[in-house]
Amino acid sequence: MTDYGPRPVDRRLPTEEARDLLALVRDLLDREIKPVAAEQEEAGRFPRETFTLLSESGLLSLPYAEEFGGGDQPYEVYLQVLEELAAARLTVGLGVSVHTLACHALAEFGTKEQRAAHLPAMLGGGLLGAYCLSEPASGSDAASLTTRAVRDGDTWTLEGTKAWITHGGVADFYTVLARTGDKGARGITAFLVPGDAEGLTAAAPERKMGMKGSPTAQLHFDGVRVPDARRIGDEGQGFTIALSALDSGRLGIAACAIGIAQAALDEALQYTASRQQFGRPIADFQGLRFMIADMATQIEAGRSLYLAAAARKDAGLPFAKEAAMAKLFCTDAAMSVTTDAVQLLGGYGYTLDFPAERYMREAKVLQIVEGTNQIQRMVVARHLAGPETR
Repeated sequence: MTDYGPRPVDRRLPTEEARDLLALVRDLLDREIKPVAAEQEEAGRFPRETFTLLSESGLLSLPYAEEFGGGDQPYEVYLQVLEELAAARLTVGLGVSVHTLACHALAEFGTKEQRAAHLPAMLGGGLLGAYCLSEPASGSDAASLTTRAVRDGDTWTLEGTKAWITHGGVADFYTVLARTGDKGARGITAFLVPGDAEGLTAAAPERKMGMKGSPTAQLHFDGVRVPDARRIGDEGQGFTIALSALDSGRLGIAACAIGIAQAALDEALQYTASRQQFGRPIADFQGLRFMIADMATQIEAGRSLYLAAAARKDAGLPFAKEAAMAKLFCTDAAMSVTTDAVQLLGGYGYTLDFPAERYMREAKVLQIVEGTNQIQRMVVARHLAGPETR
């Protein structure tokens, strides 16, 4: 019996507590998520009970302060947990990343009173969040958003439509960016909107190529009234808040991408070790061995890149450029690795009987969400060569 083939990732973790946390996560995945992932994805079933379990287990709050119910874990630990979750089921991993993104504005820019009032329930009270920046005509050019919030005394009224909202229609709260001033980035403000607010409705979920268990929908704000106490940060500070959240969120997407790439590699290793052709395992053939080596190298490089960016964040250093690099490289790597996994499985890779085709379909969206990879290249280039001349 050979010792080669898929095996757990050898994690670089800073504390014994973090190692225990990863062991807890792997046990939970083996018991609750992996056995039903393929069936639920094919059925398009959203696993709300899984997110409730994750909340109860403290896994929806890992990078936030303990005083508000957070796990007080460094980002390098949180992201490795996220990678494991995404490898088991991307709907869950990406969902945790989106929830963390939705909590960021209040955790980083809210007042002490706001954080005390809302964060404990958001982080560990069974709630699930969503992040509302994109609109039907405002994607990469997020500063052109048109959803408007008009103030009347101590209340704001929101009107408009948000698009491509992960957890749209099922979230308990939404972090919403709306225009409160003139055109451009300086006229945007952030709000914390309850999921059951009057006048807030969700369209039917989008019919997607992958991640069918994760609802993505437009949200319509028709006279939604929000008290000023739920305004996050100063008026006009919303775009700064949004960019700060996206820098962190891009690291989450990078970790999810490496998770799904690792799952695809593991599937390919398992298959090529067991599939016999010409009297021996196909893993013996040099052409396939080189593909496996390239896949593993991309994964290790991507993991090192996102962890290096996380280390800068944990140290309080600027990390926007590194986050964009990590999101760009890791998601491109995931697309490449999952495509090669389908090829290594041959005809079986193209069937629903094996998860390789699902990994490939799911990897594609990671090159698009939270800033397309073309936008990431623009971000990196601006850090290196300065802003574009106009």
